[in-house]
Amino acid sequence: MKKVTLLVAVLMMVALAGTGCKKKEPPPPPMPPQGAPGQPGMPGAPHGEPGVPAVEKKVVVPDAVKETWKAVKVEVEFKEKKSKKTFTIPLNSEVKVPDTDLTLKVGNFLPHFSMAADQITSSSNNPENPAAQLEVFQGGKEIFHGWLFSLHPAVHPFTHDKYGVTLLEGVKK
Repeated sequence: MKKVTLLVAVLMMVALAGTGCKKKEPPPPPMPPQGAPGQPGMPGAPHGEPGVPAVEKKVVVPDAVKETWKAVKVEVEFKEKKSKKTFTIPLNSEVKVPDTDLTLKVGNFLPHFSMAADQITSSSNNPENPAAQLEVFQGGKEIFHGWLFSLHPAVHPFTHDKYGVTLLEGVKK
């Protein structure tokens, strides 16, 4: 009986250990893989094993999200000039960044990004974890393909010697 009581006491201590007076912060977003298509870990890429078929996560945009959001605001940093410029880019379109050889192509926007084993979707229509699908082309060659997160810009950021690209927010209709 003492072992059972001791076990219950230990389990209660473990359960209560994580409920201290820490400031509650939203958890970071699930970390979707980034990089160029075809690299291991990318949607549509092999799992690193020969003969394993590619697995692509399906992006499901709820109707309420489609009806609410029309564009995203993206900030482009010009590192050499130490300047930044904001672009509003309609969803599922692209824009050539003036005075550069960069083209930004925006796909879907999910205000509450969430990822499951087989799909990427939005858990709600509230901007709780805003994310946008983005492709970056330099001189016509794709150099980035992935998701940018406005609240967590350090999660799989676009990295480049001369330019930075950051998702600022979604734009409602």
